[in-house]
Amino acid sequence: MNRQRSFIGFIVAGAIALLVIAIASFYWFFAKSPANITASTGQPNAAIFVSKLSPAMVSLLANPDRLQALEREGELSQLKTSLFAKSGIDYKEDVQPWLGDEITLAITTLDIDRDRENGQQPGYLLALATKQPEKSREFVELLFSKRALGGANLTVEQYKGVKLIYNNSQPERDLLAGAVVGEGFVLFANDPKVLRDAINNVQAPDLNLTSSPEYQKAIKESPKGGLAVAFLNLPIVAKWQGLELPEQTYDSEIISLALNPKGLLAETSFLTSSEIVSPSSPLSKPVGALQYVPASTGLAISGSNLSNLGNSDLAKLWRQATATIYGSEKDVVSRLAKPLADVQKRWGINLPEDIFSWVQGEYAVALLPDKEQTTPHWIFVVEKSESVEQGVARLDAIASSNGLSINPVTIDKQKIFAWTELTTATKKSDVKEGASFSIETKVRGLHTTLGNYEIFSSDLETMDEIITAKNDSLIDNPNFQDSIAAIPLPNQGYIYLDWTKSQNLLERQVPILKLVEVLGKPFFDNLRSLTVSSYGTDTRSLKGGVFFQLNNF
Repeated sequence: MNRQRSFIGFIVAGAIALLVIAIASFYWFFAKSPANITASTGQPNAAIFVSKLSPAMVSLLANPDRLQALEREGELSQLKTSLFAKSGIDYKEDVQPWLGDEITLAITTLDIDRDRENGQQPGYLLALATKQPEKSREFVELLFSKRALGGANLTVEQYKGVKLIYNNSQPERDLLAGAVVGEGFVLFANDPKVLRDAINNVQAPDLNLTSSPEYQKAIKESPKGGLAVAFLNLPIVAKWQGLELPEQTYDSEIISLALNPKGLLAETSFLTSSEIVSPSSPLSKPVGALQYVPASTGLAISGSNLSNLGNSDLAKLWRQATATIYGSEKDVVSRLAKPLADVQKRWGINLPEDIFSWVQGEYAVALLPDKEQTTPHWIFVVEKSESVEQGVARLDAIASSNGLSINPVTIDKQKIFAWTELTTATKKSDVKEGASFSIETKVRGLHTTLGNYEIFSSDLETMDEIITAKNDSLIDNPNFQDSIAAIPLPNQGYIYLDWTKSQNLLERQVPILKLVEVLGKPFFDNLRSLTVSSYGTDTRSLKGGVFFQLNNF
């Protein structure tokens, strides 16, 4: 009995792990044999089994054995061994001969019996494409015969022309149900009711996910030839997590993973029934402000028009996402944008009101790691305009009200205005009178004008790097150029993260990131950078992508 316990748990966990490993390793195999793993349709055929009220569905659209070449450390072999070890199943002999080019895992319902008295029991459905139906039927018979030998009580049921096999093991969490449907799929579920619902969804097409207008639109917008795809019903996902979102703008999301000669592109579309507003007109090329961001930067954000950011589609997505992950927007700002939060606190300013409101042209914000990898240096570049001149004057006034002096200094013949603070320092004196005092000047920020841009920085060293390293900017950096080349034009700008320069800092700000890195070690060991952008012109969806630039290309 013990050998057969909770097989559905192993199969679900294994499917998820397989997706993670496959996604993390696609880039390596692609360099050797891209044609062997290209998906034919780019969309999961198993969606016909899934209810349109399903919270989530994720699919791998390639046979995992085609990824065998990536096994530098035997990741897939170890996974297959652990996945089937407790079932008495030999993957190579019993599964490999019939397994096709799709593995889909869906959460079909939040509560199988809809009885709140006995707690919430989600329904799980695993659909495995089969290329040899007879062999897959033999596998299902073998699997359940081994469970019977382990002490499970089996039931065989004919349901609408489909043979269902399931056990009545106790406790209830050990239930497993299986079936081979038609000539295409082997289904497993954690309850026979989930299988019956799956068959109903096929025979009544208006019930399944493919009949959902949101899903149809999402699939239409996803790229062809994707290697993995996930679809999320956002309101139901929030309900599943016990969340009451303050703002529910987006109804569903689809994520598609596709290979690129330089790495992996994850494209996503958030769909909504209401009309959304872009913060600015799309950009047909990278913003010129990036010419003043040094190539040594760890994080750079660029675009245009921050004045309308609060009412934009991106802002609504930000509020919905941060409420889902952190519980509040303030928490995520304090964690991920600590330098900006520190600036707000130190200066007593509100970024949207005191800065964003007057930025109507191009802008770039960058964080540069310091030698101690503690608090990064910051840069803010904004295109000149009348409103910018007024904004700078306002910041000078805020600096003065906070007791700072505004002093001109010169670096390489460039005139700079520094916000400085005078402080006293004491040290023991050798004379009998006791302590002696010295006056120190601390720079709290600087700004200057270069070309058609006003540039702000946190310290003199950073400003010196901006002025003296004009031929070593981020916009001319080959890695940055390769990253943005994968993002379609026009777009709303870029968020660029150099992983090698920012890893230590991010790990301190977001401790859970270390756990994520362990789970996706092959991926993070080879991650060079990631670039995020929003693009697309549909007023009912927000489309964007994340490009992961990887080493060894």
